[in-house]
Amino acid sequence: MHKTMNKLKFSVLGVLLLSLFSCKSQYEVLLSSNDVNAKYQAAMEFFNNKKYMKAAQLFESLAVLTSGTARDDTVQYYWGLSNYRNKDYYTAESNFSRFVQNFPRSPFASDAAFYRLDCLYRATYRWELDQLPTRSCMSHIAEYMRENKADDVHMEACRKMMADLQDRLDRKDFEAGRQYYRMEQYPSARIKLLNVLKTNANNNYREDVLYYTAMSSYHYARLSVWQKQKERYLTFVDDYLNFVGEYPESRYRHELDGIYRQVQKFLGKDGVAEEEKANEK
Repeated sequence: MHKTMNKLKFSVLGVLLLSLFSCKSQYEVLLSSNDVNAKYQAAMEFFNNKKYMKAAQLFESLAVLTSGTARDDTVQYYWGLSNYRNKDYYTAESNFSRFVQNFPRSPFASDAAFYRLDCLYRATYRWELDQLPTRSCMSHIAEYMRENKADDVHMEACRKMMADLQDRLDRKDFEAGRQYYRMEQYPSARIKLLNVLKTNANNNYREDVLYYTAMSSYHYARLSVWQKQKERYLTFVDDYLNFVGEYPESRYRHELDGIYRQVQKFLGKDGVAEEEKANEK
């Protein structure tokens, strides 16, 4: 009885192993096959069933067989799209880059160009890190937007990517200036922050830049020798008036108003005229 049961177990196990081996070998045989139609159909089935890695491998092997044929651009496009959906953005970017160069008139060309941009976008870094990939990606997106019509289906996505990438650059520039402030190097902080706006007056962090500029001039004056304080407090007054003129409803307004009143007392002025001017702007 036991021998019969053991034989039955081994038989079942053998069937299972044979089945698994057969499934695997079928895919491997198909992968090395020159049957274009069978391989193409299988690749599309794997893609539609979200088995993107297997689809990518089949489309890659198909690319040699369909080169120069009517299916060439379709195979190349789905090869890249399979890698993209498999989150292999590095390989997908290479696929799409080659595609837009080789098939500029393909019906897939616009989508391939956009997916290439998205791969580049995903390869960029946080604002704290190197921003060279960011600048390169922005250049490619700008080129795509110039070459495509305003009603292109990907245009809104491109604008969102550009806005996010620009924000990273703006944040990095702002934080570089604020770092001097945190290190209490106030003269250097003020210069660095003002240079941020000289480089890009529309920096997304303009309000913060102007706030820390004013705070830098205030602390620099406060920590200066008595003989230098009046001149340096006047610099703060200029920075304060500039700030409240642009951002009268700022969350920083209450704090800066308090500092401004203290400075006016030190300067021996009531500050009424200056405050009125600031509120009129």
